[in-house]
Amino acid sequence: MKEQINVTRSSMPEFEEYMAEIKELWDTHWLTNMGVKHKKFAKCLRNYLNVEMVTLLANGHLALECAIAAFDLQGEVITTPFTFASTTHAIVRNGLKPVFCDINENDYNIDVKKIEGLITEKTCAIVPVHLYGNVCDVETIEKIAQKYKLKVIYDAAHAFGVTVNGIGIGNFGDASTFSFHATKVFNTIEGGAVTYNNEELKKTLYFLKNFGITGPESVEFVGGNAKMNEFQAAMGICNLRHIDAEIARRQTVFNRYRENLEGNKGIKLLQPQPAVKSNYAYFPIVFYGKSNLRNYVFDELEKNQIIPRKYFYPLTTDYECYADRFNSNETPVAKNIADRVITLPLYADLMLDEVDRICKIILKLI
Repeated sequence: MKEQINVTRSSMPEFEEYMAEIKELWDTHWLTNMGVKHKKFAKCLRNYLNVEMVTLLANGHLALECAIAAFDLQGEVITTPFTFASTTHAIVRNGLKPVFCDINENDYNIDVKKIEGLITEKTCAIVPVHLYGNVCDVETIEKIAQKYKLKVIYDAAHAFGVTVNGIGIGNFGDASTFSFHATKVFNTIEGGAVTYNNEELKKTLYFLKNFGITGPESVEFVGGNAKMNEFQAAMGICNLRHIDAEIARRQTVFNRYRENLEGNKGIKLLQPQPAVKSNYAYFPIVFYGKSNLRNYVFDELEKNQIIPRKYFYPLTTDYECYADRFNSNETPVAKNIADRVITLPLYADLMLDEVDRICKIILKLI
């Protein structure tokens, strides 16, 4: 029986490399609380992402939750329902009301043409998502934000290392947040970060992630514990050394999928974005034609020990925890894509003959 192929597989450095990186932790016994590895990783990351400032956190969700909290927002936040649970939860857990904007059919990101129609006197911010590593229309979003004096906090969990016209994705908006979860293009086992260019925001984020402590005997904020530990930072240091090679290998897998699937009736593939350097985070396909074709393909792949994911189904507006609060019919494009999409396995060391096998199974069914 063939080994199961999951939708993703964590990239890891050589065992000896990681052991060498963490060896000094046994000498110092400094395991957390912004130690040497934390500082080293933050510096390396800032340089790689080409951003002014970066704050490391324990995971991507807390990065987004703390970024939103740092602006002390009140009211409504315009966002997308076609995303992972974290995006919507981070808004709600900050006591804010998410207002859902539909997505566009080209890249499945927030439809900038529909944002202004959702703005009210209660709107305080926009939280767009660079979905699958595809970049939102950052220029239009910036113009809207300036016009209505709104904050923009990007969920860039999928967009690590992506650039637009040579500009790192972490430079857009008032802040951008990243996830370094084990399933991402770049991982620190668990982990996350916020990028920004505001010195005051740096202080606030520090307090929010460290219990609100501002001095040895002073706690001025109601903060939490969202600190990245030294083992996570060490993994980040190691993985960052190899990230460009990892992305190049992902590109090879990505291109093989395109060679097999491009131009076939019944499926739609996302097209490359002009001036965007991709990280090849995901390979989504959308099925059209036969009723329930997506689910049929999904089940058939599982029978063959291939585990895709329905990213993102259901829409966050349809989660049980938000029952009777939102109406997914108000975002028909997002609902249609959610009902038809799967993301195929994609990781750096996925063998090309396995890609071919996956594609053959799909092509027999459409």
